[in-house]
Amino acid sequence: MLKKVPNGEIRVLSATGVLGSGFLESSFENGLKRDPHFIASDAGSTDPGPAPLGSGKPSFPARAIKRDLRLMLLGAQRAGIPLIVGSCGTAGGEPHLQFVYEILKEIAAEEGLSFPAALIHAEQDKAYLKAKLRAGKIRPLSPAPEFDENTIERSERIVGMMGAEPILAAIEGGAQVVLAGRSSDTAIFAGLPTRLGFPEGLSWHAAKILECGAAAATFRKNPDCIMASISHDSFVIEPLDPELRCTPQSIAAHSLYENADPYLITESSGTIDLHGAEYEAVDDRSVRVRGSAFRHADGYTVKLEGAELVGYQSLVLGSVRDPFIIRQIDDWLRRLDEKVRGRIKELYGNTVSDNAITLNVHVYGKNGTMGELEPIKDATPHEICLLFLVTAPTQEIASAIASVTRHQALHLPIPEWSGLITGIACPFSPAYLDRGPVYRFNVNHVVEVDDPLEMFGIEHVQVN
Repeated sequence: MLKKVPNGEIRVLSATGVLGSGFLESSFENGLKRDPHFIASDAGSTDPGPAPLGSGKPSFPARAIKRDLRLMLLGAQRAGIPLIVGSCGTAGGEPHLQFVYEILKEIAAEEGLSFPAALIHAEQDKAYLKAKLRAGKIRPLSPAPEFDENTIERSERIVGMMGAEPILAAIEGGAQVVLAGRSSDTAIFAGLPTRLGFPEGLSWHAAKILECGAAAATFRKNPDCIMASISHDSFVIEPLDPELRCTPQSIAAHSLYENADPYLITESSGTIDLHGAEYEAVDDRSVRVRGSAFRHADGYTVKLEGAELVGYQSLVLGSVRDPFIIRQIDDWLRRLDEKVRGRIKELYGNTVSDNAITLNVHVYGKNGTMGELEPIKDATPHEICLLFLVTAPTQEIASAIASVTRHQALHLPIPEWSGLITGIACPFSPAYLDRGPVYRFNVNHVVEVDDPLEMFGIEHVQVN
C-alpha cells in the first residue's frame, strides 16, 4: 500500500508524541496536504513506570486513544498510505496490544472500513528467555537488577523492544495498518525510509525527532503533529501548527533528549552517530539537517523490559504545620517508624516477617522531590506535606498498617508538648487510600538474536 516514492524524498507524518495524548485536527490536516508516504505514532514508554507493564493496563484511557486513532486511521485510508502504531497500550505486552486492536476494530465497524492489518507480538515466552539465558545470550544494561531464571518466572510479563525489521515485514506482507507491541520509538519511523534506499543516518536521526511529535518545537502549546521530508543528502523537519517553530537549536537539543551520550544513540541494529550532524534554518519554522551517520552493530540485540509484583499498597496523606514537629521531623519520623513496627508485631506476631512490610514517607516541603540529592539543606518550611506509603503482601495488611500509621502519626508526642496532641491534618475520611497491586521493573537487559524477527510473531488479520 506504500505510495510510489520518487527518488527525491520520502515524507513522514508523525501524528503525536504518544497515542492518546492528542493533537490538533488542523495540524493533522496540514500534514495530509503535504502528501505523506506514511503516518506513524509511538504509543508507549517506560516513563509511566512499571505499572502498565506489570498490570497489563495502558496509561491513557480508551476514549483518548480512540479519538487519536480514529483521526489517524481515517487520514491514512483517505490518503491510501500505511499507518504504523508502535508500543501499543503503553507497555506493548499482549494485553496492551489486544486493547488497541479492539479499539481499531470498533473504529472500523463504526466508520464502515475494511483493510488488512498486522499485529506484531512483543511479549516474550519465558521458556525461550530461559533458554537464551542458559546459552549466555542475555546480558545486563546499566543499571540492571540481578537476573536469573527465578527473575523470569516472577515477572508478570517481559517484552522485547523490536527494531524496524518486524514492522517492515508486516508492511511487506500486505498490512495497511500495523499495530506493534513494544518497539523502539525510532524504528517505527526509520524502517521504511531505509528500506527504500534513503541514507540510514539521516533516516534514523529524523526518526529520533519524529517520535516525540511537536516536542522539538521551540514552544509547544500541546502535543501535536510534525513532519519530516527525507532526501538523499538531508532531511527537513517542520511543525504543522503554523504557530509553532523549529530552530537549529531546538532540533539539535531534541537530538540529545533522553540520551546518555549527546552524539551516539543505540538501536538494535546499530548506533546513530551525530558527530557530523549540521543544523541550518530553512526558514523561520523549519530546519534542515545534514551529516548524520549510522554505524552497524557487530551483532543484533533486543532490549528486554520486565516487571514483577512487589505487593499491595495503601497511602495516607497529611500535613503538619506545628513548628516544633517540623524542626525535628527526621527524629519524629524515626520514632513513628518504631511505633508502627511495634504495632505490627502486636497485631501479626510472627505470621508476617518484619521485612515484608515497608513504610516509606515522602516529606514534601523538605526534600520530598529530590530526597538525598536536594542541594538546599537548611531551609525550614512553615508547613510540610507527608505522604505515607505502606507496602505489604496483601491489600488487607497494607490497609490495616496504613490505618495504624495514621493513628500513630496523629498523636505521636514530642518533648515540647505534654498531654495528648494532634499533630497531623488529613484531608480524607477514611484517611488511607488503597492503591492496589504495585510493581517494579526487574529486567533491563539485552538478548542476542540470530534473526531480528525471531522474538516477534506477526499476525495478519482482516479488519472489517
